[in-house]
Amino acid sequence: MQGNTKFLGRMLLFSLVRRRSRLLVALVGVAVGATVLLGLATLCYDIPRQLSREFRSYGANLVFVGEGGTGRLSLDALDRAASLLPARGLVGVTPFRYEAVRRNMVPYTAAGTVFDGVRKTSPYWRVSGEWPDSPGELLLGVDVAEATGLAAGSRFELDGRNSSQARYAGEFEVTGTVATGGVEDGFVFMSLPDMESLTGEAGICDLAEASLTLGSDELARTAAAVRAGAPGVDPRLVTRVTRSEEQVMGKLTALVYLVTLVVLTLTMICVATTMMTVVLERRREIGLKKALGAGNRRVAREFLAEGLLLGVLGGLAGSFLGLGFARLVSASVFGRSLTPEPWLIPVTVCVSALVTVAACLAPVKRAVDVEPALVLRGE
Repeated sequence: MQGNTKFLGRMLLFSLVRRRSRLLVALVGVAVGATVLLGLATLCYDIPRQLSREFRSYGANLVFVGEGGTGRLSLDALDRAASLLPARGLVGVTPFRYEAVRRNMVPYTAAGTVFDGVRKTSPYWRVSGEWPDSPGELLLGVDVAEATGLAAGSRFELDGRNSSQARYAGEFEVTGTVATGGVEDGFVFMSLPDMESLTGEAGICDLAEASLTLGSDELARTAAAVRAGAPGVDPRLVTRVTRSEEQVMGKLTALVYLVTLVVLTLTMICVATTMMTVVLERRREIGLKKALGAGNRRVAREFLAEGLLLGVLGGLAGSFLGLGFARLVSASVFGRSLTPEPWLIPVTVCVSALVTVAACLAPVKRAVDVEPALVLRGE
């Protein structure tokens, strides 16, 4: 058995050396196929995470409101809900509390929030000036700033009534303006502690926005877990974001599968064409071997071993090239680094070997059908 293995090894080496130019073409074809396969597989595995991060720039994808959508939400209940969110996919949770206020008898909507959270869950906010970072500071929506003529450094006096109809009043320093292209442009934003101190009412909010880098199915399961584990909290998916994210990822994944299938098909054609040419060139050699007693199984094993060797070598070369290809695409398209998955390398090598062996089946059939008498007579 060991002698047969050594003899087969010598035959493979002799064949590769004698026909290195032709087999090099097949090897390059397999390597290109493996490069694209590993690169696209890595991207396909990482695309949902990358796209989910990109979609987070459009705002939150999960909103918490009071149970039934009515009434206010306690911050204690919100903390319980936030504790049920998966830490690996959590970008941030930001509460918002809204109050009707007036300035010089003109009504406005004041929003109390946590600005550090807003920066995470609403990165699309465009702030001119500075974010408030001290008590007594606020941001003006661009519509409010335009209506009042105020800018950074101005004073903003306001007054209103809380839920008990008790009057309150306060004066704040404007640190900047915010533009979102939405209803927020008509709001006045202050920190949640400032609003609690102003109104004399603490521990409540109207809603909270959560941003998570999760797929739509996992996000739905997370919402269900919050609904079951945090009484008083009603989690709601922001469907316009989740649906868009799901559609884009579905189309990109389908495109990746299609391109991978096309590349593997072309790889099979390249290998099959090359091996068929090799079989035609070696007809006399095959006929002589069969005349000397070599059976069809031995002839087939020799050609399949050549194909397997090409697949393994091409798969290994393509795997390392594929990692570079995936990193390049991730950096140029998403502007982020890529985390390679080591287990994809042996999978790519195995797939390359299987594709190459499958491509050799037709040439092998042609080889075993060689009739020694006809070939040796020159027919």
